Amino acid sequence: MLKVDNIYKSYVGSGVVTQVLNGVSLEVNRGEFVCLLGRSGSGKSTLLNIMSSLLDADKGDIIYMEQTFRGMKRCETDRFRREEAAMIFQFHHLMPYMTAFENVMLPFLSGLRPAGKEQKTSAYEALAKVGLAGKEKRLPSQLSGGEQQRVAIARAIVGKPAILFADEPTGSLDKANGDAVMKILSDLNKEGLTVVMVTHQRDYAEYAHKVVELSDGNVDSIKVKSA
Repeated sequence: MLKVDNIYKSYVGSGVVTQVLNGVSLEVNRGEFVCLLGRSGSGKSTLLNIMSSLLDADKGDIIYMEQTFRGMKRCETDRFRREEAAMIFQFHHLMPYMTAFENVMLPFLSGLRPAGKEQKTSAYEALAKVGLAGKEKRLPSQLSGGEQQRVAIARAIVGKPAILFADEPTGSLDKANGDAVMKILSDLNKEGLTVVMVTHQRDYAEYAHKVVELSDGNVDSIKVKSA
């Protein structure tokens, strides 16, 4: 489904070049739950941003469904993120003046046509799927931190993406809420959604079929859970 082919990435700051990724390669198969595991500074979030086309690699390529990111025009990578992929982050990035339902509807509001009954039904279904049925009219300030992150997940899945990229989705949550978010991601994966998640927490990596451990921009190991 998605192949990472010999990816290199560096940053320049104050005249100093910092190498972040050093020839990283891996594959994500359809329906897999893949975890990018590593300590802070290992390059895992940079890799996720390249895999989701938010960031360009210096060298190497990402191949999605036989098409290379380097061969795509900007409008095509934008379409990939809009129609094929979705992202959630450590922080929920909800609009504070919009209800949970309105936040989940946001992906539909960027189109040329107004959202209709089908899109509204999808938003209600997405909120129910993350356990927030009955809380659609609440503002983010009226929700707990864990509930806010679940709204962000609902917003990500409302358009029925093929692949979900999650960058430290439990990073700002306590253990109970982090566990709840991981169960939701696991359940979504069991329904067929491909998930690629960044984390530094080994216990959460246990949810994945494949764990790619990074250190100093290199792949230390790739472990695949037996069926």
